[in-house]
Amino acid sequence: MKIPFSPPYIDQSVVNEVVDTLKTNWITTGPKVIAMEREVVKLTSTKAAICVNSWTSGAILMLKWFGVKAGDEVIIPAYTYCATALSVLHCGATPIMVDITSDFCIDTEAVRKAITSKTKVIIAVDIAGWPCDYSKLTEIINKKEIKKLFRAESLKQAILNRILLIADAAHSLGAKTNGHAAALESDVTIFSFHAVKNVTTAEGGCICLNLPGNFDIEAEYKYLKMYTLNGQNKNAFEKSNGGGWRYDILFQGLKINMPDICAAIGLAQIRKYETLLLPSRKAIAFKYQKRFKEFEEFELPPLFDHGHESSYHLFPLRIKNITEQQRDRIIDEITSKEITVNVHFIPLPMLTYFKRLGYKIDDFPMAYDQYSREISLPIYPQLSDTKIEYIVRAVIYAVEKVLNKKIGKFETTEVVVF
Repeated sequence: MKIPFSPPYIDQSVVNEVVDTLKTNWITTGPKVIAMEREVVKLTSTKAAICVNSWTSGAILMLKWFGVKAGDEVIIPAYTYCATALSVLHCGATPIMVDITSDFCIDTEAVRKAITSKTKVIIAVDIAGWPCDYSKLTEIINKKEIKKLFRAESLKQAILNRILLIADAAHSLGAKTNGHAAALESDVTIFSFHAVKNVTTAEGGCICLNLPGNFDIEAEYKYLKMYTLNGQNKNAFEKSNGGGWRYDILFQGLKINMPDICAAIGLAQIRKYETLLLPSRKAIAFKYQKRFKEFEEFELPPLFDHGHESSYHLFPLRIKNITEQQRDRIIDEITSKEITVNVHFIPLPMLTYFKRLGYKIDDFPMAYDQYSREISLPIYPQLSDTKIEYIVRAVIYAVEKVLNKKIGKFETTEVVVF
């Protein structure tokens, strides 16, 4: 039984939407992108959404929009994908890494201690779909002593007059906090629509604005849309529909727009996200949770509590009291059963580039501990109950083999036996 890690959800509605785009002869940024942005706003209740060609592009755009530059600092967790840090470096600023807590999210107390007069932005990362403690982060950035440290050096910084809070929500489309979309908890939320995400546009991302009332959201939306098209005041779709050929470049923008052919894939998916795709992921996550909680060897990921709910993007299972090397051997045993698993994430200080910049994993003990014991299991709507059970058995079998002890109690009459 061959089980891939995270295949995209492609049904007939996706095919139909893509074919419809092709038949219109308009495949770059146009009406499908606008429709996708409206669906994201509908899902998140945020004030505006701007589709881009990747999460990374969206992060670079918002940092530049805020005026982040050389000499500035941006606080990020050490436990994240490289794009979180690289977006900061692309703006010339310095990523200030802090450790995480046992739920994989940024340590808010470590954030507080890391803030200096150079801090312009905090990027908190929702690992596996579990939202960070944005209420605590908001409390921190609004403290009198923290606001006094802030030095506004751009127009947007002067309007906000405090540290900007960005949610790296690459994993957390559909996550909830206090009964509403987690995207409402930060100033800016950036989603990823990469091929392995809950909703995909093959490659892509989306910026959601939840800026305070002293920002003109409509004006910011128009400005950011221009920013994604080299600072051009008129897009190609407008020009092709009688808008006239003449255009102007108003500022040094980027070329990071999402095309309609990509938006079409996501548009078909997001329309059934809350009724099919997200509930399916949730059901699978709770099946894993029910099975693995029978064994004391496993540490389960946070999925739901009185204040938060995951988007069920990943199922990051941890095995207690093992080494990184044992974890790797467990993965080898699982993959020998033709099941593809993953690890989220290798902490940034363990990667060659960041080592060269002077970051050391010894400074982030919790990040290393979580990484060293973590295995991300397949979780997507196409998984049948039989496949889920096969995965569970394969994990238990692999742990037993590597640790050389019996932890499962299976009858020979059950569905899958190794």
